[in-house]
Amino acid sequence: MKNTVRFFAILDFISIILLAKQFWGIVTHINEIPDQVVSQVKVWLTLFLCVLLFVSAIGLLMFRKFGFVTYYVQFPFRLIVWIFSVGFITYLPELLSLSEVWFNILFRVCFIAEFFRLYFTIQIHRKVF
Repeated sequence: MKNTVRFFAILDFISIILLAKQFWGIVTHINEIPDQVVSQVKVWLTLFLCVLLFVSAIGLLMFRKFGFVTYYVQFPFRLIVWIFSVGFITYLPELLSLSEVWFNILFRVCFIAEFFRLYFTIQIHRKVF
């Protein structure tokens, strides 16, 4: 169980690394965000999730309850702004010069994998805490 939770923490750290460029771009150009509500919400949720990713990654790595709770809080927002635990696999079609169809398939896999992660996180949380 602890290894599974640590694996989830590593996935969060990978997400942080992949979001670093986007996060920095948002922070440095915060005044240039379009006035549309949807754009504003997406930007602020992304910033919020970047902070929560640090908290959940550290909490899960230390196998603390706050790591689990933080993941539960961020779960719906991950689906809204498309920050998935295994989102890095969507880069494979670009790296391997595959067609756009593969991106769509892998994107759906990421979506499903996020629900599997939620399920396993809940199961581990129930057993331990």
